[in-house]
Amino acid sequence: MPRILIVGGGYAGFYTALKLQKWLRPGEAEVVVIDPLPYMTYQPFLPEVAAGQIEPRHAVVSLRRHLNRTRIITAKVTGIDHAARTATITPEVGDAWQLEYDHIVVTAGSVSRTFPIPGVADEAIGMKAIEEAVAVRDRLIDNFARAALLPAGPERDRLLTVVVVGGGFAGIETFAELRSLASALLKEHPQLAIDDTHFHLIEAMGRIMPEVSLETSQWVLKNLAERDAIVHLDTQLTSAVDGVIELSTGESFQSDLIIWTAGVMANPVVRSTDLPVEERGRIRAQADLRVIDESGAVVEGAWTAGDVAAVPDLTGGGVGGFCVPNAQHAVRQGKRLAKNIVAVMRGEEPQDYVHKNLGAVAGLGLGHGVFQSGRIAIKGFPAWIAHRGYHGLAIPMFERKIRVFSGWLWNLLLGRDNVTLAAREEPQEYFQAFASRPKA
Repeated sequence: MPRILIVGGGYAGFYTALKLQKWLRPGEAEVVVIDPLPYMTYQPFLPEVAAGQIEPRHAVVSLRRHLNRTRIITAKVTGIDHAARTATITPEVGDAWQLEYDHIVVTAGSVSRTFPIPGVADEAIGMKAIEEAVAVRDRLIDNFARAALLPAGPERDRLLTVVVVGGGFAGIETFAELRSLASALLKEHPQLAIDDTHFHLIEAMGRIMPEVSLETSQWVLKNLAERDAIVHLDTQLTSAVDGVIELSTGESFQSDLIIWTAGVMANPVVRSTDLPVEERGRIRAQADLRVIDESGAVVEGAWTAGDVAAVPDLTGGGVGGFCVPNAQHAVRQGKRLAKNIVAVMRGEEPQDYVHKNLGAVAGLGLGHGVFQSGRIAIKGFPAWIAHRGYHGLAIPMFERKIRVFSGWLWNLLLGRDNVTLAAREEPQEYFQAFASRPKA
């Protein structure tokens, strides 16, 4: 029985496996998904997880539960030798081993793209994983509790200063959601006022959110300004050593929470393969999602999709002629890729992937949002409803949708839950503090 090996269980990998389960006949092929995590993260929900509007477990989808006819291997792929049709699998515990395959699907996604700015690697945190969103939420809530016990001064200012680097959708949504959370926390700490909090977003370009119109992006800037959130345009972060923020404008201040959302790059796992990559480090692909070499010839048995792939955008709307790295493309590419693999296995011709961007929708904190589709723009509360409706329905699997919508309902009725579990990072500390030990 031929084996289809899927590297990465994110959007594209999850939907490829999900649809292969549906369209393959019993015994027609074995499908294997390899990912170091046992779940797919629905990344558009990370800002709301960071703001405490969504329970973290509700923003992830279990691979084993929903890919129940797929073999799941929780490990890393550390090498691909496509010439020999083998992949090197490295588990967290135990020795690495080789797995043979007939078809390989590389959907390893992307990672945060950073620059060698002093202090960023040591002080900042990303917003690509559920663990990062939870850590940001806990840090902000705990910082407010600490600051409420301090007199006005540099230390309190540092705890109440939040910095987000990057003015794309991820950065703006994270920035706005955390501003909304901070406003809610002020009600629990009467010792603090909104003037004590400092929110800074740093964007190197002259505008934010290039996916929407200039008019819409300007409305977002106005909305944030009304909520005492500062956006620095045409500004670069030059240093973050020890939490001391230095900007290209000469401004300097301290922050205990620095969040990096300034772009993504293809997962470096592609560097450990013999598959052809282009200048930006993405795997070369043609429109039917088959991997191609530098001459344009198809690499038999190799497929790719999602953020790790350079897939031509046949609608002409992509940056540089390629599909932009977002969930809209990854989900739909995964579905098309599954159909094409089945077609090729049955001696049929694969079809090209074509998808025209449907628009963009962003949540900007409780009751605030924007929606843009062509020239149509909706702002404020209606757009916030549209954002929740779209993403609540877009998260895969019916049981996840129920959990998300019910969570929103309970928050509406009971209010935001601002309890942190930051002590979970050192779960043995409480036990060890009182545990008896043998005398020396």
